[in-house]
Amino acid sequence: MLDTRHASVIQERIDNKTKPLGALGQLETTAHQLALLQSQGQKEAVSQISLTQPTMLLFAGDHGIAKEGVSIAPSEVTQQMVLNFLAGGAAINQFCRINNIDLKVIDCGILLPVETDHPDFIVQRLGAGTHNLAQKAAMSQQQVAEGLELGSAIAKQTIAAGCNLLMFGEMGIANTSSSSALLSALSTTDAAYCVGKGTGISDAQLGNKISLIRQGVARYNESGEPGPLRALAELGGFEIVQMVGAFLAASDQRVPVLVDGFIVSIAAYIATLLKPEARDVMIFAHRSEEQGHQKVLALLEAQPMLDLGLRLGEGTGAALAYPLLRASAEFYNNMASFADAGVTV
Repeated sequence: MLDTRHASVIQERIDNKTKPLGALGQLETTAHQLALLQSQGQKEAVSQISLTQPTMLLFAGDHGIAKEGVSIAPSEVTQQMVLNFLAGGAAINQFCRINNIDLKVIDCGILLPVETDHPDFIVQRLGAGTHNLAQKAAMSQQQVAEGLELGSAIAKQTIAAGCNLLMFGEMGIANTSSSSALLSALSTTDAAYCVGKGTGISDAQLGNKISLIRQGVARYNESGEPGPLRALAELGGFEIVQMVGAFLAASDQRVPVLVDGFIVSIAAYIATLLKPEARDVMIFAHRSEEQGHQKVLALLEAQPMLDLGLRLGEGTGAALAYPLLRASAEFYNNMASFADAGVTV
């Protein structure tokens, strides 16, 4: 659990800035969260919030359920988009570049491997895509355990290299199906309330997607004791399980994570089921157009910073929200207090 002994001092510092109480809204709660995290283990509350070497870890994996036509694109597009990320041509590349965010792409288990020596490409494959979750377990419990370790390791490695703000992105055709299945199973909510159109499938594809996810969730419900680790094995994705591990490592290190959209938020939710205090390091970037995202945000009691109608993934919402964290740090660090400015109210 976070040490909150400096919380009141941090709040007093925020309240004494030259503004009405609470006038900066969510920027104030964000500044408080960042300052509290950076005050852990310190004798006094920090007077300066630092945002050092912000890094986007983009986890890519493929899903066997894609064979059922639940997406507008085939699984081969995952590999093509990984190559696009490495070439600098995707939306996330542009948003990271303008905000000076480092970008690393991680092959967690895409169907078609990529052969490259690109310095920002990391290979930690759990397989060549998961099994079809509608028909059988997506992965083994051993793969879940390995995935958690790999995700944890890359997060710790990134932090050790000087990063004190993480962001996670994802790429994987049909990963909204896996995320919807996990949400349905772990929240005991019917799939119809968790499943959306993803990247833009038809009504007929949506009906098929709901039916297939119900099949997978029914198998999960009937085949053993419920729980997040078994849900990951039955219904998860290689990129999702590694993001869960990365969230848990960030929590251990008291490093904040700027949380992106639906798929990343599902990984965040599962991390909180495994370790409730992991919620303390999460800052939620945006509310996506995906139906299930509204549900998981409510479960996490999250108030996202942006609502731009996004439904792309890749970590784009987190990269776009990053300037708001910089603004939160800047007012906390440099805005005058009433006493400093000689303002009386």
